[in-house]
Amino acid sequence: MQDQDQHIASAYDRDLEAIQAMILKMGGLVEAAILDGARSLESRDVELAEKVRRGDRAIDEIEERVNEEAARVIAIRAPVSRDLRVILSVLKLAASLERVGDYAKNIAKRTTVLVEMRPITGADATLRRMAREVEIMLKDALDAFTQRDVDLAMDVIHRDHDIDQMYNALFREFLTYMMEDPRSITACMHLHFVAKNIERMGDLVTNMAEQVVYIATGSMPDDTRPKADKTAYATEAE
Repeated sequence: MQDQDQHIASAYDRDLEAIQAMILKMGGLVEAAILDGARSLESRDVELAEKVRRGDRAIDEIEERVNEEAARVIAIRAPVSRDLRVILSVLKLAASLERVGDYAKNIAKRTTVLVEMRPITGADATLRRMAREVEIMLKDALDAFTQRDVDLAMDVIHRDHDIDQMYNALFREFLTYMMEDPRSITACMHLHFVAKNIERMGDLVTNMAEQVVYIATGSMPDDTRPKADKTAYATEAE
């Protein structure tokens, strides 16, 4: 009986490792999509933007495989307690990654529109820096997941405040541009959508870090993370 229990545990560990490998592969694709989406915007590179848009399908496919494999593990292994907590959290991680990929795709879509418009001085570079910070947060969240590192996950959670502050500063800049030059309104509105998408990416990565804390400790983080986004018209990604 003991040998049978050990065999079941070993089989479950292999299943979990396979799912974790899919999460990390998916995370790598999403990281690249974030950076390429922001780079395509800054350089007005329509071909790179199209690459990001096409690549979103691969991210979606991995999420589907994670969902299928997690369902299979639950049905066959009937995990309980901590094991079940891990599987359910992994499903949430995959869903968050898929959504971040969607936001990166939306940035790429904006590139194909903005290429026809006059650039707003400094905005593209600032958006790229903001995207880079989110990409680093995502990398750290994935590392925290792999290592079950609560301290690193909490650090990611606290960094979301910086992303919100960057978004707020950009929002104010866009308002200033639009008031001073009505011809910039359309471009600024598109860029605002991009900034909001990046800010939402930060929220999703923060949610992932919270799930890592839950996996490792069995509890969600105690402190309610403050939201620094004070803008009046928050917009959903298209």
